[in-house]
This record gives sequence, C-alpha cells and structure tokens, in this order.
Amino acid sequence: MTQHLELGLDTFGDVTADREGRLLPHAQVIRNLVDEAVLADQVGVDFIGVGEHHRDDFAVSAPEVVLAGMATKTQRIRLGSAVTVLSSDDPIRVYQRFSTVDALSNGRAEVILGRGSFTESFPLFGFQMKDYEALFTEKLDLFAALLRDNASPEGVSWKGELRPPLDHQHVFPSVESGTLKTWIGVGGSPESVVRAARYGLPLMLAIIGGNPARFAPYVDLYHRAIGQLGGQMQPIGVHSHGYVAPTDELAREEFYDDYKRMHDRIGKERGWPAYERDSFEREIAHGSLYLGSPETVAKKIAATAKALGLSRFDMKYSAGPLGHDKAMRCIELYGSQVIPRVRELLAQG
Repeated sequence: MTQHLELGLDTFGDVTADREGRLLPHAQVIRNLVDEAVLADQVGVDFIGVGEHHRDDFAVSAPEVVLAGMATKTQRIRLGSAVTVLSSDDPIRVYQRFSTVDALSNGRAEVILGRGSFTESFPLFGFQMKDYEALFTEKLDLFAALLRDNASPEGVSWKGELRPPLDHQHVFPSVESGTLKTWIGVGGSPESVVRAARYGLPLMLAIIGGNPARFAPYVDLYHRAIGQLGGQMQPIGVHSHGYVAPTDELAREEFYDDYKRMHDRIGKERGWPAYERDSFEREIAHGSLYLGSPETVAKKIAATAKALGLSRFDMKYSAGPLGHDKAMRCIELYGSQVIPRVRELLAQG
C-alpha cells in the first residue's frame, strides 16, 4: 500500500536581508511571509507552519495573527503554528485564537503545542523558569479538556493547581468541524512522547541534528504507549531544516553563510562552538539537513518518511537572513518538483 505523506513547510519568521545585506524591518518580513504562504498554496504544499518567538532576530510573536492574514489569501493549504509556546500562554486564549483562524480559513487551522527551544517568553509574561514543567503539564491538560469537551452540551469542567477551575463552561468561537487539529511538538523527551499518546494527540518530532533514524525508538514508544492505553493510532510528523535550489552546489553556496550566522548567534547565547563547514556537510550527508537539488531533497525526505512511518514532513526553509527571493524560489521548487517526486518514490515502495 502506498504510504500517504503530507508535505509542509515551516518558518520562524527569521529577519531576512535585502539584496544589499540590510536587515528588513519586522513589518516587511511579516508581509513577505504572507506572500510565501500564497505561493506555497499555489504550488501544492499541504501545510505551512509559523513559529512563535519573542526576540529581535525573529519577526513573529503572534503566529495566529499572521496565519489569519494567510487564511484570507489562500485557498487550500493548511495553516498552523511551529510551535505555540503553551507554557507561557493561556490555553483558553490559544484555543480561541486558533478557532478564529479555523473560521477564517474554512477549517484549515492546526496548532502544534510545545515548550519551544527559547525561553524569552517566560520573563516577558511573568512566569518563572522553575515552573517550566508544571506550567506545560497543567496547561496541556486544560487544552486537552477543551478539545474533548467544548463541543459537548455540558461544556468543559476542569480543575488544576495554577489557575481557577472551569465549571461547565464553553469557549467561543466554536470550531465548525467540532475538532481543532492539535499536535504535540517533541524535541527528544520520552516523557513528552508518552504524554502525546496519553492525550491521543498526533506527534510532531523536531529533528534538528543527527541521523533521523535515531528517533525510531520514540516512534516505537509512541505506538506502544497508544496500544497500552487503548487509544487509536495518530499521525507522526517530522520538522527539520532544509533548502532547495536548482543544484546541490548552488544550494550549499546560497545557504551556508546565512545558516551559520543564525546558528552562531544562537550558539553564542547557549555556549555552542562556532558552526563549521564540516558539520554542515555531515548534516547534509548523514543528518537532518534536507538540502540540495529537488531530486536530492526528495530522496532524503522519502527515506526519512519510510524509516519513521511518517504521515507529515515539514521542512523549515527559513535560515536567518537568507533572502525572501531565495525563499520564494525554494518554495516553488519544493511544491512543483520535490513533493511530486517524494510521492513517486513512496509509491515505488
């Protein structure tokens, strides 16, 4: 049987540079993101995800607002977050905002809930890092209750430790289809994998380095946990970095410098060593960087999809100051050449 795979794109709204190397204003970056979504919709991409950050090198702090803008200019592409940092947000407001995007898009909204790899939102919104785990655990439990009970006549009744309870309450606007598609984003924690299974939610694996096959035990754990809990199997997706250009050589030439700038800026904050060319080449050859010509990228996506039994693959095509014009060409190649080629390869078994 042919494996069904949805193919999407992710962006963090990285602040890009113009042709002279000058960084664009956040407002222009956001407008460019809408244009990128329109193109992705036109060339057959299944999904576009927009990340949430609260720092000057990323333009998007309110992904739902950007997604609402995309919703009004697209027809078929699904629209979601990558990820929503639930720990520092209000689950009810997240549900309301994505329900609104779902209405504007005629049922195309998705939310990927996670803790994120950046912590700027915690002091910004008055949360303590010592509560990192407790905040996510309780807020995810509340969000799961909204998904389960909001459409029922009785509404949502829920009680936790960090906020007042809900007693037979409904949250509006209601989702037209009855269910808001929700994923759990996981960066490599077995506990998070089991948590996704416990709530019966799809699993999105963020694989940003190393051989993707090393995540096979997490896939197996997810399947076993769902089986032991008596639930139904849910989709599994992967989010990884990548870039498509007409040739392998051009892809390397265009991507490396901007990718290194992004990596080194974040790495300086976290104590990482400077990013080197050999690490770049190793990730392309054996790791989680899907970079090259359409044929090269398609073969690597198909191999990962087969190895992990994926239902979704999302490629993060933005990379620091990498220009909007290059991103647009990447999107066009991804939709028009990579996606059909991946499906051909999967159909061949």
